[in-house]
Amino acid sequence: MKLKPIADRVVLKQLDAEETTKSGIILAAKSQEKPQEAEVVAVGPGGMVDGKEIKMEVQVGDKVIYSKYAGTEVKLGDDQYIVVKHHDILAIVQ
Repeated sequence: MKLKPIADRVVLKQLDAEETTKSGIILAAKSQEKPQEAEVVAVGPGGMVDGKEIKMEVQVGDKVIYSKYAGTEVKLGDDQYIVVKHHDILAIVQ
């Protein structure tokens, strides 16, 4: 089963959280901050949304930074995804 986003939505797969700090301290799972970096898994077609033309600027495989409280978490099988609107993506990591 695959997720196919509609309109200006993008499906992201969150990258793994850091397990150790820069100084080498190992973090417990509860204290690990949820990363805001993810990989684009699927991109909707864009088009007219609320009377405005939306051109999708991300592609499958891009690594992106998204808004901290954006999107809807979806579990599909064993995988966890986040579905966000295009405008919730802040930057593409290069």
